Amino acid sequence: MSVQKHLHVISFDVPYPANYGGAIDVFYKIKNLHRAGVSIILHCFEYGRGTQSALEAYCQKVYYYKRNTSFFQHLFCTPFIVQSRVSEALMYNLLQDEYPILFEGLHTCYYLGDARLKNRKKIYRESNIEHQYYFHLAKAEKSILKKAYFFLEALKLKRFQKQLKNADEILVVSTADQAYLQRYFPNKKITYVPSFHAFDALSIKEGIGTYILYHGNLSVGENIKAVEFLIRHVFSKTKHQVLIAGLNPDKKIEGWIKKYPHIQIAANPSENEMQQLIENAQIHCLYTHQPTGLKLKLLHVLYSGRFCVCNTHLLSGTNLHEACIVKNTPEEILTSMEKIMNEPFTKKDVAQRAQYLHAFNNHLKIQQITEMLE
Repeated sequence: MSVQKHLHVISFDVPYPANYGGAIDVFYKIKNLHRAGVSIILHCFEYGRGTQSALEAYCQKVYYYKRNTSFFQHLFCTPFIVQSRVSEALMYNLLQDEYPILFEGLHTCYYLGDARLKNRKKIYRESNIEHQYYFHLAKAEKSILKKAYFFLEALKLKRFQKQLKNADEILVVSTADQAYLQRYFPNKKITYVPSFHAFDALSIKEGIGTYILYHGNLSVGENIKAVEFLIRHVFSKTKHQVLIAGLNPDKKIEGWIKKYPHIQIAANPSENEMQQLIENAQIHCLYTHQPTGLKLKLLHVLYSGRFCVCNTHLLSGTNLHEACIVKNTPEEILTSMEKIMNEPFTKKDVAQRAQYLHAFNNHLKIQQITEMLE
């Protein structure tokens, strides 16, 4: 009879509801670990999402720690996203046993090199090369103060990255990030484990949809910049219906689409509403200026949607180029969308998509992680 495996998971946020990239990866990782028989002790930093009883269905215990976001936390040399997640209560709870610890994101790694954990198995789960991500946020930001904050945080994060030498295993979301970290930590075992997601199988509708869809968190600078680019140079040039859907749309987006009646915003759709929007679209147009991490909305589209037109940056490190129509200039994007707007998505297309997504199977990824717990 096999001995049950146990694991501490330290999450940068409360991972439920799973309605944005980081939360999706953590929540479905927990759900699938539980399904595989792993007993999970979850530690969450809470700063607005509240306690979530749904997590108790998958965890032996759930602890919540208040994230300290006071201005004082900015004055340390430690990055703000790390310093604001310092908690001796967390350390006390970790020391109650000898189970392995999974650190979700650099945000949670304040105690990664702590001497009190020197004999513990420590696994770091990367979601971005954080300092690169923050440099891109600084470039995309219009506000001088926010730009300065992102730039300073990027410098701190680059310096803090050396703490990863204290991890026993490193899990990365993209092959590009794997290559980057292997250069800096040549003696570490760095494993490519793509992001977890909600899908056990494809749910793609065959046939033809009626509109073009862009979706994402519409309050994030990176996505706002992408939406502005697409509206000005792509969506305004087509006659087909366009929907821009996502959380908390920035007010600027409404101004950009005022003179284009064929472009509409779907603000804060529920999980079911978003799923319907994705399944019924004919084309998913995704764009990013940042070649960082794995965009989980891409996986959502590929598991549930028809044609996906996106740029090279969005596919960085994914090996999913053949599953998408890759175009980089506005002219190329427009031409490809006009060509496939009335083209049916067939049974053969669905079967081919399934082949492309084989490496992203949650079950295979859970096997990789559970083997590390032995």
